[in-house]
Amino acid sequence: MASAWETWGVSDSVVRVALLGGGTVGSQVARLLTDSADDLQARVGAPLELVGVAVRDLSKPRPGIPADLLTDDPFAVVKREDVDIVVEVMGGIDPTKELLETALRNGASVITANKALLSEHGAALHEIAHENGVDLFYEAAVAGAIPLLRPLRESLAGDQVQRVLGIVNGTTNYILTKMDEEGADYGEVLAEAQRLGYAEADPTADVEGHDAAAKAAILATLAFHSSVTLSDVYCEGISSVTLRDVEAAKDLGFVIKLLAVAERTPDGQGVVTRVHPAMVARSHPLASVRDAFNAVFVEAESAGQMMFYGRGAGGEPTASAVLGDLVTAARNRRAGAAGQAQSVYAGLQPRPIGEAVTRYTVNLDVADRPGVLAQIATCFGDHDVSIQTVRQDTDEDTGRAALLIRTHSATEAALSATVTALRDLDSVNEVVAVMRVEGDE
Repeated sequence: MASAWETWGVSDSVVRVALLGGGTVGSQVARLLTDSADDLQARVGAPLELVGVAVRDLSKPRPGIPADLLTDDPFAVVKREDVDIVVEVMGGIDPTKELLETALRNGASVITANKALLSEHGAALHEIAHENGVDLFYEAAVAGAIPLLRPLRESLAGDQVQRVLGIVNGTTNYILTKMDEEGADYGEVLAEAQRLGYAEADPTADVEGHDAAAKAAILATLAFHSSVTLSDVYCEGISSVTLRDVEAAKDLGFVIKLLAVAERTPDGQGVVTRVHPAMVARSHPLASVRDAFNAVFVEAESAGQMMFYGRGAGGEPTASAVLGDLVTAARNRRAGAAGQAQSVYAGLQPRPIGEAVTRYTVNLDVADRPGVLAQIATCFGDHDVSIQTVRQDTDEDTGRAALLIRTHSATEAALSATVTALRDLDSVNEVVAVMRVEGDE
């Protein structure tokens, strides 16, 4: 009896794989290709053969990778006519962009974990892949092993996503978790994260939100079928978050998280994508995401609310996502087909942070005298911002009071203008802290 592959007229030839990068992730991919060879062959319908591995330093030991496969010339690897799939885990923009363009034009499908490259040049790479009838997959680029991008692209293809809200950077979540649970200050926890390997020696990309912003751009593009690039994402990191902020949030029943948020504008014609610290109610599922774990909360019109949770980084989780894409690309290769091209049909326009609808907590140091609270309430009203709650603590010895104000939902522009106006009031000694509130109605 003929096999399904034979029935479809597909040969059972070997699928040849080239690997760009032999570091933590690359070595895990190479190991899994060897250790799970039989299972992978059964799932694909043909053997997967690693035929070349490009690395920067040939003198560095690469356990599990045959020495005869190693080269320091990545262009020689992607130009090989016998390579069916190129897996890129080397990172960076230059020369990686040119390498992947070359591979795609040469007729190879590409699997990448490069969120920075995709967030800036994803549309161009997708176009080249489509023109050459090959696949471009990147499940590993966002949230490691968590199956997130494929559900957005395929499982929810018949639905309308309204909002994506998530923790997509493990380093910052680890830092904020320790500040919340142990009362440690930011600098102390950052140093600990570096010692444990959660944070790089130069943590800027993580703590200033750049890593999360790149992932947010990818999520927004997939969720809303619209082109969103890194430059469209508002980005604010956690380096200014103090222990005082964390403790104030705790007193109110909140926890501070670095969130990536992508959502439709109220008029339905645009999308706002933003990354910033925010207070999340402890009753919200995202509040329970601790340490270096990631989680993304998706709100869709018909499916309702869903949360995807798991390890967002590390060699093995990332390699798991890479291998998932590799199996799909190899199956498509054997079938003589390519997966769905990038969908940006909706054409929603990226909108500035000012059009986002959110809530604030505002911590004020004010003069303790009659009429101050009314003056402040008037300032909020003048900017069409409604106050939800006010908590006042008075120091009779100094004649000053601390006001903690929570607002109802309003546009970011209105809230920001309110805070600016508050700073100009003679009754306000200091705007001590301002924090957005998400995940709480």
